[in-house]
Amino acid sequence: MNEANDVFDEMKAEILAFRDARDWSQFHNPKDLAIALSVEAGELLEAYLWKSEDQASPDAIRAELADVIIYAILFAESTDIDITAAVRAKLQQNEQKYPVSKAKGSARKYTEL
Repeated sequence: MNEANDVFDEMKAEILAFRDARDWSQFHNPKDLAIALSVEAGELLEAYLWKSEDQASPDAIRAELADVIIYAILFAESTDIDITAAVRAKLQQNEQKYPVSKAKGSARKYTEL
């Protein structure tokens, strides 16, 4: 797990260095980063618009997903959210909502299991 954390921390440092070299942190408040994150998620959806899954451009999907991840990391940084801790906590919550014994192979919401 340490190697994965090292890679994540390195990537985060690269993102912050890119931002800081351009003095963009002044524009990166939680509201605007949340909006940017939503816009980029919309652009990821746009890569699939009016296409079958196999017609969507892998390059466009890769680029838009990268934008979503970058803005999620910047949002977490601006709000002092530890992404690793937040994801682990959410997975733990989901484990309670979606136990394997009830949820395996099902797409139903936890309230319908």
